[in-house]
Amino acid sequence: MTSRGRFITLEGGEGAGKSTQVKALAEALRDRGIDVLVTREPGGSEGAEKIRELLLAGPEERWGARAEALLFAAARADHVEKTIAPALEAGRWVVSDRFVDSSLAYQGGAGGLGIEAVREINAFGIGQCFPDRTLVLALPEGGARARARDNEESDRIGGRPEGYHQKVDLAFRLLAAEEPDRVRLVDASGRADEVTRCLVEAVADMLP
Repeated sequence: MTSRGRFITLEGGEGAGKSTQVKALAEALRDRGIDVLVTREPGGSEGAEKIRELLLAGPEERWGARAEALLFAAARADHVEKTIAPALEAGRWVVSDRFVDSSLAYQGGAGGLGIEAVREINAFGIGQCFPDRTLVLALPEGGARARARDNEESDRIGGRPEGYHQKVDLAFRLLAAEEPDRVRLVDASGRADEVTRCLVEAVADMLP
């Protein structure tokens, strides 16, 4: 009987280096003989990618906070059903660039809906499929430098005011303090290879 795989998510503010580190962590796990699926949010399945287009494009006022949270939850439900759950059941490890903690920090914390309210919305959508380990890439100097490191044009969420992104950072730190076994802060201010080494160390207890 195939044992269930592990589910790891990378989180953090805009431009913290998640996309680079997701790939690097996946390669480090593959070097240890682990079968890894890399995915992202919003997206990761055909339906979720369509919702991604609705969420990230257009003007800031396109969606209110509640509608935005519900759209993220709908995309996540499809992502879990079509991509994440089948991979885990097949014994693969899943590494995702963002997952439920992004909604808790962005819409729950910074968006003012409340972390617990957003957690309840997502619990209905994803059932028991919460990450085994969530790694939050943190920059001690805050959101301004994080976005300065992001070479891509900002989307409707990334382009929000500085105060919003400071609240996002605070919410991630709060989640790490509340769930230290699952959520780990990782300093993202060093060289890329140093950050990758810290990420591997943060999941060392899960390695076969």
